[in-house]
Amino acid sequence: MDTKTLASAASVLGAVDDSQKAILSPEAIAFLVLLHRTFDPTRKALLARREVRQAALDAGVLPTFLPETKYIRDDPIWQGAPPAPGLVDRRVEITGPTDRKMVINALNSEVWTYMADFEDATAPTWDNLISGQVNLFDGVRRQIDFTVPGGKEYKLRTDRTLPTLIVRPRGWHLEEKHFLVDGQPISGSIFDFGLYFFHNAKELIKRGSGPYFYLPKMESHLEARLWNDIFKLSQDILEIPRGTIRGTVLIETIMAAFEMDEIIYELREHSSGLNCGRWDYIFSFIKKFRNNPAFVLPDRSQVTMTSGFMQAYVKLLIKTCHRRGVHAMGGMAAQIPIKTDAAANKVAMEGVYKDKLREVTAGHDGTWVAHPALAPIASEVFNKMMPTPNQLFKRTDDVEVSAAMLLDSNVPGEVTEDGIRKNLGIGLGYMEAWLRGVGCVPINFLMEDAATAEVSRSQLWQWVKHQVTTAEGVKVTKDYALRILDEETAKLEKSAPKGNKFRAAQKYFATQITGEDYADFLTSLLYDEIVTANSASAKL
Repeated sequence: MDTKTLASAASVLGAVDDSQKAILSPEAIAFLVLLHRTFDPTRKALLARREVRQAALDAGVLPTFLPETKYIRDDPIWQGAPPAPGLVDRRVEITGPTDRKMVINALNSEVWTYMADFEDATAPTWDNLISGQVNLFDGVRRQIDFTVPGGKEYKLRTDRTLPTLIVRPRGWHLEEKHFLVDGQPISGSIFDFGLYFFHNAKELIKRGSGPYFYLPKMESHLEARLWNDIFKLSQDILEIPRGTIRGTVLIETIMAAFEMDEIIYELREHSSGLNCGRWDYIFSFIKKFRNNPAFVLPDRSQVTMTSGFMQAYVKLLIKTCHRRGVHAMGGMAAQIPIKTDAAANKVAMEGVYKDKLREVTAGHDGTWVAHPALAPIASEVFNKMMPTPNQLFKRTDDVEVSAAMLLDSNVPGEVTEDGIRKNLGIGLGYMEAWLRGVGCVPINFLMEDAATAEVSRSQLWQWVKHQVTTAEGVKVTKDYALRILDEETAKLEKSAPKGNKFRAAQKYFATQITGEDYADFLTSLLYDEIVTANSASAKL
């Protein structure tokens, strides 16, 4: 690479302190510029393709399995890559943002892997992103100990092997406005992936692991192909073997559910399986069919993993992954221990146990937890029911999942005022925290992130759009939704510290629950509020 020429095409518009300068080295910047110039046109074309597909859905054309890729689905021979070092056994994975305390606590947890999240659990302020890269750089090298004001020390444990690190970059739809290439914002996906890969790939390999990723929000196998092309070029530039990178794809959109085989096929030598991203999947189901009255769902609490379309999705994912020799990862347990109420905590933890038992019995090779205290529960279930490192051998080839089953929107339940208020509370609570730069927030003893906020606002939009009637006999109109929003905002604002951003959150949320305007993503809607770009490039 011509480092100097390539690096000169970039402008860094965020502040960079001395501890962060090494992350934005000329060589790393040149690498990002090369990836952007090579792949951004394809990214934008794929995003435009999403709009075309949405227009077809709005016109009543339902998705189905692609006839043009039937030969891939029907071929019983091809396989994904065998598990990479550190990814053979993934029975419990913890997820969370990349702040320094979280990185240490996650790496110290009794889990097998840690997914460091630049996506739904991180509000993409410039400092969060760059500090997160510094924290992962230090974590990879086991030099991340630090002391907080007041004297409390955080350090990595030395009595056991630490969990394998997996990084989740942002989705294809997000841009990074603090880093411009040729005057245009770089893809958030390329920025997050590129910096982590460039600085850590060789060090990870040296330590017996590798550069591993979770890939979010994809809607087609063509988007997986783009990732695969990025992986190949990136490995070639650093002169490391192709297949060193591994990517686990989150199947968290209804469109991707129809292309699971094809997604694994596109990644093949770089595939480490698929994951059931349950909350984003429900969000996508509502979002994609929001204009179709046949797809109106009841209260969020009634939409569970036993709902028809969710059961079909899980069965197809496990069948597909094991047929292709790759991991089928389960979903998130978002509960937080209830320290103030032993009885309520017992009920919550029993729910976690049952959820993980359902997953391992269905055939999942591992599962997610959001809090270290849940890891022993998940481990107990998987250790008991899955004594092997995984259960890739558990084949369910006789399972048949049709397009109609994936689209089964018949979910028993009702829309209630309590459900409406809970959705408003979750949406407001998450958006307010996000506007303060916090991307993962505890609400009602659940760790909520962007996915659950998206479910909340999408349901509210859908209920108003189709004028549903609540169990109490009230029609959900625009005026009704805005009135309840105002009541819930006032309630939250009254109990919050001064300087909170609940009124700002209300302003944005009010545009999203009237059955009219609908932003593609809340994070895109709010992003400019946390951009702190300067007009002049930072001096590096």
